Amino acid sequence: MARYTGPTAKIARRFGEAIFGPSKALKKKAYPPGQHGKGRRRKVSDYAVQLMEKQKVKYTYGVLERQFSNVFKHAVRAQGSTGENLLKFLETRLDNVVYRLGIAPTRRAARQLVSHKHITVNGEIVNIASYSLRPGDIVGVREKSKSLQIITDALSGRANARYSWLEWDNTELQGKFMMLPEREDIPENIHERLIVELYSK
Repeated sequence: MARYTGPTAKIARRFGEAIFGPSKALKKKAYPPGQHGKGRRRKVSDYAVQLMEKQKVKYTYGVLERQFSNVFKHAVRAQGSTGENLLKFLETRLDNVVYRLGIAPTRRAARQLVSHKHITVNGEIVNIASYSLRPGDIVGVREKSKSLQIITDALSGRANARYSWLEWDNTELQGKFMMLPEREDIPENIHERLIVELYSK
């Protein structure tokens, strides 16, 4: 299964955001990685800014180039704003929803839970992280996996974050994907307009 397996702190420092979850490196080293990180930065072109935004979204959602390109094409064909559609479709990924529900502490951990067959969709085990959910789908934890420490720890430390497009049942350890989220409900600091501009060149 293709996925990014490189360093995370270095990538987070590059963008100046905790895109892989909380990172001590961002606090200790509040400058970009590399031996010239503290030096004067040269002017960045519009293309570089647009490319960086695309890379940030890819790392945030754990998507590689071909997958991202396919999602973007799907977003172009759909009605409405292409940039907003792009983020909405990325939000429907199973690993992302597992993370949003609080079953896993990070998207990376959520991806691992999915690939190791700990997660079910409508009662059936699904081990494809990129599986696209539809409104009404029920995402749950497999019965044998409900006692896994990573899951119990994540759920016990579950923040008060609630998302209007998701519904959580703490008794059954399952959540319902209610609808596609609205753009203003997606909390990530993403400027999707830059990505659309990059692909329109």
